[in-house]
Amino acid sequence: MDIIQHSIAVGKYLVSPLIKDLDDGRYAASVSIRSGRGSGTHDRVMRFTPSFASHAAAVGYAIDQGLGWIRERSAPRTPCAA
Repeated sequence: MDIIQHSIAVGKYLVSPLIKDLDDGRYAASVSIRSGRGSGTHDRVMRFTPSFASHAAAVGYAIDQGLGWIRERSAPRTPCAA
């Protein structure tokens, strides 16, 4: 599994793609999104169902998904008009 080589720090988050070689020669992708420090560390891991023909494609997908998750939580929220 490839973890450290492609990690990206984004604000308070560390996005780390987790790539696994499959028996059929394809690659599975997951992503770890870590925040906090010490005993306050929180690590969210998402596993994805598509498999990929190349390691690079799996890494790219995992990073895109992790960054998308961060963007959703970082976007300013507008109050609802009642």
